[in-house]
Amino acid sequence: MSVIPFTALACPIDGDPLTQAGASWRCPAGHNYDVARQGYLHLLPVQKKRSRDPGDSKEMVAARRRFLGGGHYQPIADAVSRLTLSDVPEEHATLNCLDAGCGEGYYLRELARAAEDRCELALVGLDISKWATLAAAKQDKRPRWVVGSNAGLPVLSDSLDRVLCLFGFPVYGEFSRVLKPGGVLVQADAGPDHLRELREIVYETVKPDAAAEQPVPEGFTRAGTDVVRYQLTLEQNEAIRDLLAMTPHFYRATAERRNEAEQLTALSVTIDVRLTCFVREPLLENRQSDLPL
Repeated sequence: MSVIPFTALACPIDGDPLTQAGASWRCPAGHNYDVARQGYLHLLPVQKKRSRDPGDSKEMVAARRRFLGGGHYQPIADAVSRLTLSDVPEEHATLNCLDAGCGEGYYLRELARAAEDRCELALVGLDISKWATLAAAKQDKRPRWVVGSNAGLPVLSDSLDRVLCLFGFPVYGEFSRVLKPGGVLVQADAGPDHLRELREIVYETVKPDAAAEQPVPEGFTRAGTDVVRYQLTLEQNEAIRDLLAMTPHFYRATAERRNEAEQLTALSVTIDVRLTCFVREPLLENRQSDLPL
């Protein structure tokens, strides 16, 4: 199995194909994007940023890297890889896969490890945080790492076999656009009990969430749902602090309750994650051509 960088990139300004020339990528209109010294490509124009430094901070990325590197979410990574690689035809030479909201690249690295000799992988990891893509590029040079937004993916239409959206912000219209007909979206969302014990510490009250199936987005059909559920015991203060720091609960909790959680030296938490697969339907005009005359 080989891992190669995905190449079907699009200009984030006009959507035209980008062509690589040395350490730069350029579209026919002359828009030019340089590859950073660390190896990632910045495709988020300043006019499309909502803040000066969007996405996860340097500290959040570092916490996530340490936590995931400890193997605490390995069962989730294994399930994501299994779903991503399922039903890949033997004759499929290259599987083109985007991780939309890749963070520091953990799940793409695990996917590459799981693929072994099954197929060649053309990988692209995209995140709106430059700190995340920088950390990903430092750990693995094989995929294409891109700073960009799910709201306007810098990827050519109908170019991907798989899109991963793992605890991120799905933009289904864009996912449908970049996936080939029959391509698969693998989506991971927190289940109702996910990190419940931690939430009970950092919030005064925890509302009981109703387990709800993800609605089917327009242009897709549901292909199945898996649940990854297990009890995780953390016995080091650093791991507990990192778990808190890499979640939105860090900013939502009061300083007093956050400090209480950060003092813990042991914590047992429920991991409850829902993995849903959606298949991109053929375009309407393609379906109409199959109707009897």
